[in-house]
Amino acid sequence: MFFSLIAPTFGRPEEVTEFLESLTHQNATNFEVIIADGTPDDSLRPELKRFENNGKYELTIIYEQYLPVSDARNRGAEVAKGDYIIFLDSDCIIPKNYLNEIITFLEKNKVDAFGGPDAAHESFTDLQKAISYSMTSLFTTGGIRGKEKHVGEYHPRGFNMGISAKAFKAVNGYDTNFRCGEDVELSMRIIEAGFKTALIPKAYVYHKRRTTLKKFYKQVFRFGAARINLARKHKGQLKLTHFFPYFFTKMLFFWLLFAFIYLPIFYLITVGYLLYFAAILIDSTIQNNSLKVGVLSIATSVTQLVGYGIGFGRNWFAIYIMGDRRGIKL
Repeated sequence: MFFSLIAPTFGRPEEVTEFLESLTHQNATNFEVIIADGTPDDSLRPELKRFENNGKYELTIIYEQYLPVSDARNRGAEVAKGDYIIFLDSDCIIPKNYLNEIITFLEKNKVDAFGGPDAAHESFTDLQKAISYSMTSLFTTGGIRGKEKHVGEYHPRGFNMGISAKAFKAVNGYDTNFRCGEDVELSMRIIEAGFKTALIPKAYVYHKRRTTLKKFYKQVFRFGAARINLARKHKGQLKLTHFFPYFFTKMLFFWLLFAFIYLPIFYLITVGYLLYFAAILIDSTIQNNSLKVGVLSIATSVTQLVGYGIGFGRNWFAIYIMGDRRGIKL
């Protein structure tokens, strides 16, 4: 098996450098790396060129100013030589045994597409660790982003997603009309086409995600809005799990309202929230071995749920109430 690792990027030279450096430490050698760079200036190119003759893997660089994510991935796949294409985010650090875990799994399991979890590296900031927890916890996302135990059908995601070259071509790659949620949309088409997907629990990556709560909020807002677009294109893909952030956010409004009109219900909702936050605090503290990360996880979980819930609600209102077929701008 030969693998083509493809990552779109736009600026952020320090993260891209860490990504490419981590790949020089892979135990496996049967892979190439393709970077599709949409950075409008030359700030990233010197960093990329440093790895062109790294002695570990062949690096192909595609340049096009303002190249969108889906287009970048498709462009990378066009020049890929691998039997399997693996899409990764350039803000990831790849563990040295990553490809070996995939090879071991594929030798025993015949699947057409696969994905792995994301995790927080010990060098990440406490906030990044808290964000990682909120995006992967059963208490917030149902564990659908790569946990062995998760709610609903597993869809590989673009930060850590592999697909056979044959299957990728059969479903015509990424839909460039999707500006957010394009990776999940691809996974849906893969499954609908009859191809088999699987989670490889040990093929995890260290995913940096966003570095501030404001940036994190903007990201999850887009995720929530994108879920409506996904459900419109693929029937049956709107699950109860996807409504949870919206109801959580609505309940915050009613919680404040009942503080003025009916205190018994206000107190009841308060107890519910306190128990929920206590569960997050305890679970995250144990997982991260840090009380500080546990406390921050409450803030990041509220941000994740409210951001997703508002994006979900606003796009639903725009499409189904206001009749705007395009929905809100993402």
